[in-house]
Amino acid sequence: MTASPKDLKEPPTTRSTHDVSGRDVTIASWICFFAWTFAVYDFVLFGNLLPQLAASLGWTEAHSTEVNTWVTAGTALVAFAIGPITDKIGRRKGILVAVAGAAVASLLTATVGWVYGISAGLGLVFLVLVRSIAGLGYAEQAINAAYLNEMFAHRYSDPAKAKRRGLIYSLVQSGWPVGSVLAASSVYLLFPIGGWELCFVVAAIPAVFILWAGRWLKESPQFRRRKEVDDLRRSGRLDQARERADVYGIGLGEQTSPMADVFRGTSLRPTLVIGSSFLLNWVGVLAFSILGTSLLTAESGKNISFDNALTILIVSNATSFLGYLFHGWLGDRIGRRNTIGLAWILCSICFFAMLQAPDGNYPLIVALYSAGLFFLIGPFSALLFFTGESFPVHTRATGSSLINASGQVGAIIGGVLITATLAAGHSWETATLWWGCLPILASGLLVFAAPPIDPRTVRTD
Repeated sequence: MTASPKDLKEPPTTRSTHDVSGRDVTIASWICFFAWTFAVYDFVLFGNLLPQLAASLGWTEAHSTEVNTWVTAGTALVAFAIGPITDKIGRRKGILVAVAGAAVASLLTATVGWVYGISAGLGLVFLVLVRSIAGLGYAEQAINAAYLNEMFAHRYSDPAKAKRRGLIYSLVQSGWPVGSVLAASSVYLLFPIGGWELCFVVAAIPAVFILWAGRWLKESPQFRRRKEVDDLRRSGRLDQARERADVYGIGLGEQTSPMADVFRGTSLRPTLVIGSSFLLNWVGVLAFSILGTSLLTAESGKNISFDNALTILIVSNATSFLGYLFHGWLGDRIGRRNTIGLAWILCSICFFAMLQAPDGNYPLIVALYSAGLFFLIGPFSALLFFTGESFPVHTRATGSSLINASGQVGAIIGGVLITATLAAGHSWETATLWWGCLPILASGLLVFAAPPIDPRTVRTD
């Protein structure tokens, strides 16, 4: 990611659409970084503002987590649906659809209070539908992983250079902590001025830049080659399809839909293992990241003021940015699977220690919460790239989106469990111990069952 603004002066319309240069890959990396950053900005903003939104609409803690569970269910459906679509229309168009969807969701979220004022039931349904559309923003990371995995395969095909791919991708994926910091900072600055509505309006503005910059994105060579072979086969020109497949080094075995193929052959094991690990881990992500402000501010949690909780989120997410870089670098050396498993085990230990810390020990809570996010969020830079290289191009976006959506299923399960625990009279500390620390530990152990992939190898099929 070393491109300068001058790289974006003229769209690359004069070169062949079948050529991808190092400059194209660099520009794509920058655009994917900003697209993911602002998608996260909107996605995390809802969790950060949930206590304030709940107070504005008169919700109890249990009801707010119940609403978040319904929102998460809609997010999972939308995030999964975009995968097979992206395997059909291409990675470039998939990215632009995701960006536009996240922006629309932000703008519509700002009108929820007005709709809720007309009818509480209508407002609740409207909120769930709008935030489900925001699942397109969450799906951005799966599309980015599929797209950049293919683009990097051409720029870093040499084994010596291939070892850098994880670190470079971690810079793109670090949009999560950057977006999280921006979200927390915007709440701190904008909430006193215009309330939670203004925060969501501002969140939609960056999409204009991303959609404008998207004209410089080039489709990945792997997708174009696979589409060319599939088009020849569907048109009945089998001899030409075989010839092209031999030239491109693409297998021409029988293929059905991408959704069916992710549960067959060598794709089955990564689908089940990585998907299950992702699901379990997101139970913990919901507890400690998405609902972090609720845990930190609740009397039965760490009982910290809302302003101080935002400060903790800013500091801890800045720390998790370093976690992305570290785990991307480490994955290039000891393997991405091993990096993910070890980090999530350490994460569960850090959060367990934070829950045991005295409520009044503010510095200790900041340190342990930051360390927890370092080992929770940071490994996703290795996980998303590991997911992309675990599938062939025919099912890469579908497989990545399926696993990505399984995280939202985990969040749904976590939301149900946390809601039930709070409704039964237990504290936030107890709820996050059961449905945060333990699932994260289980996810770290389970991921070791995934097929190992040598980080020096490059998958071109």
